[in-house]
Amino acid sequence: MEETGREAVATAVQRVAGMLQRPDQLDKVEQYRRREARKKASVEARLKAAIQSQLDGVRTGLSQLHNALNDVKDIQRSLIDVNKDWRQSINTIESLKDVKDAVVQHSQLAAAVENLKNIFSVPEIVQETQDLIDQGELLQAHRKLMDLECSRDDLMYEQYRMDSKNTRDMNLIDNYFGDMQKLSEELAKQLWMVIQRSLVTVRRDPTLLVSVVRIIEREEKIDRRMLDRKKQTGFIPPGRPKKWKEKMFNVLDRTVITRIEGTQADTRESDKMWLVRHLEIIRKYVLDDLLVAKNLLDQCFPPHYEIFKKLLSMYHQALSLRMQDLASEDLEANEIVSLLTWVLNTYKSIEMMGNPELAPEVDVNTLQPLLSQEVVDELLSTYMSTLTSNIIGWLRKALETDKKDWLKENEPEADQDGYYQTTLPAIVFQMFEQNLQVATQISEDLKIKVLYLCLQQMSSFLSRYKEEANLYREEHLRNRQYHLCYVQYMVAIINNCQTFKESIISLKKKYLTPVMEELMTSSHACIDAVLDDVAKEGCASLLDEVFMDLEPHLSELMTRKWLAGSNAVDTICVTVEDYFNDFARIKKPCKKKMTIECHRRVVVEYIKAIMLKRITFKNAEERKEGAERMIREAEQFRFLFKKLTAGSGEETEGLCDVIEAIAEVFKLTDPSLLYLEVSTLVSKHPDIRDDHIAALLTMRGDASREMKQTIIETLDKGPTMPNPNYVPIFKEITVPTLTVPKLLK
Repeated sequence: MEETGREAVATAVQRVAGMLQRPDQLDKVEQYRRREARKKASVEARLKAAIQSQLDGVRTGLSQLHNALNDVKDIQRSLIDVNKDWRQSINTIESLKDVKDAVVQHSQLAAAVENLKNIFSVPEIVQETQDLIDQGELLQAHRKLMDLECSRDDLMYEQYRMDSKNTRDMNLIDNYFGDMQKLSEELAKQLWMVIQRSLVTVRRDPTLLVSVVRIIEREEKIDRRMLDRKKQTGFIPPGRPKKWKEKMFNVLDRTVITRIEGTQADTRESDKMWLVRHLEIIRKYVLDDLLVAKNLLDQCFPPHYEIFKKLLSMYHQALSLRMQDLASEDLEANEIVSLLTWVLNTYKSIEMMGNPELAPEVDVNTLQPLLSQEVVDELLSTYMSTLTSNIIGWLRKALETDKKDWLKENEPEADQDGYYQTTLPAIVFQMFEQNLQVATQISEDLKIKVLYLCLQQMSSFLSRYKEEANLYREEHLRNRQYHLCYVQYMVAIINNCQTFKESIISLKKKYLTPVMEELMTSSHACIDAVLDDVAKEGCASLLDEVFMDLEPHLSELMTRKWLAGSNAVDTICVTVEDYFNDFARIKKPCKKKMTIECHRRVVVEYIKAIMLKRITFKNAEERKEGAERMIREAEQFRFLFKKLTAGSGEETEGLCDVIEAIAEVFKLTDPSLLYLEVSTLVSKHPDIRDDHIAALLTMRGDASREMKQTIIETLDKGPTMPNPNYVPIFKEITVPTLTVPKLLK
């Protein structure tokens, strides 16, 4: 208490110090005192009230404890009195044993008298019950059966009460009512037959089904009553509990399983579409059955049976077992697709469990999968493995068919725009499209896997396609008379490459999101590279074909025959134009490149003819005549390729300028100005080499060795400012080394 007092004083001092920190607060001392006095009075009042409440509670508790003690004493006295009375009545109870036996005997006799009529008429009632069962009057038959069972059960119960160990009398009663058990079994058979056909019966005769359900309900009540009596007395009649409700659901379950399994009408040997047909029959039967169960059957059963919910579970379980059985068979690829499509999509679609008429009782989101993920993955793995083998085989067969077409003597078909093509791209991508459509029906993941597989196999296939195209070209080169439509089919091969490109892009856009499309860029790039190679090599082979035919005419250039008036260039132009009539069937990207390349090669071959120094001009007149001829022929080439590139927007005229520039070198009459003309040529074509200049000067015929050396050395010392857009043309032109003057070394 002293410590508490000290703490209180310290707290008070602290509060007062807090209130009187400034001189002007001294005027409010009286106000502070009154306020603290009010707080003190309020606290004291609350303390008094709390203490008073505690005291009242203690007083009440003590009073209740006192009353309880008095009650306990009264009960104790009463128990003592009861004990005295019980001890005094023991002898009286023992003397009433005979009375007890008489009561039991009287009860048995009363039961016997009550059931006497049934006891004597058991055979007659059994026969009547059997007749009612045969006539289909199941409710009346069950009523009579219940009466017989009740009589038997009452007699056996009374016998059990009198002497539970007397099995002889119990067996005697049971044997007397022995036919009754057969009646029960016969009635049960009739009930299960109705239950098995319940989905048909509910539409034709719902009253019969309701009668069966009422009989089962009666038996369930009797079962419960007998089980309750067993808990009290230990007695239960033979054959109880019957558990007909449980048996009814077992019968329904077996019926559902049999119905699902019985829908397979065909086998793979008799019908390739056996599985599709089987699954479609299952879908139709299950949907029809559930609609009947929801709309009709549910009304014939008590609500607590939850018959529709139970049937839904049975059908789901039966379907799951059936799908597992089918999945365990050695299915072909198309059968795996049919099964997975049905399991993963059709089952929960509006065509089946998602049907609006089944809602809201059936929620597809709560249905468990018919097949486990492990089984699905195993099927998908088998499918992908089979599909890989099939695609490889299909592609190989398609390529073999295409190769046979290359050997035909008639031209390939043309598309709507007139471009040559073969059926290969259409066959390949039709196959890819079909497999992707199938995969899309199963899952998004499988669709991506199949597309990746198609692109992967496409890459391998195109490598083989490239090899076969090369072999085709090499075989043609060995005997150019063998393949009559070589050019046309090589054009078709080039066009196929473009078609493949377009089809791959279309396929990816159709089946991939932009994100996934971006992820597959690398595989697409590899395919594009192979296609570009095939197209490039095809174009090169066609140009080689052209220049093999041009070779005799190119060899006439820059010869005395040419100077005398050869029509070699006319023939070259006609030949090129004739070939390009076929090349017009090449699609634009490749055709455009071929035209440019052909133009370049014609010019290069023309310049090569100059560099071969087949002719040396003897005088100024020959130089003038040769130069003018070169200018005319350059114009011919320019006109030809302008005609061939009409509408392409490609400028190719500059290639012929080099011929005219060389012609100007030959045409020059003043040798002193030769350096300027040659330097102009070099400035426009910086890739021209010393041996090229030497060959030109040699062909000119009037330049001395010293002049050649001076011109070349002077040009070597001069600065060169190459045009960044210049395309080298002299780079690939070689000059025979034996004819190069030693002074140029």
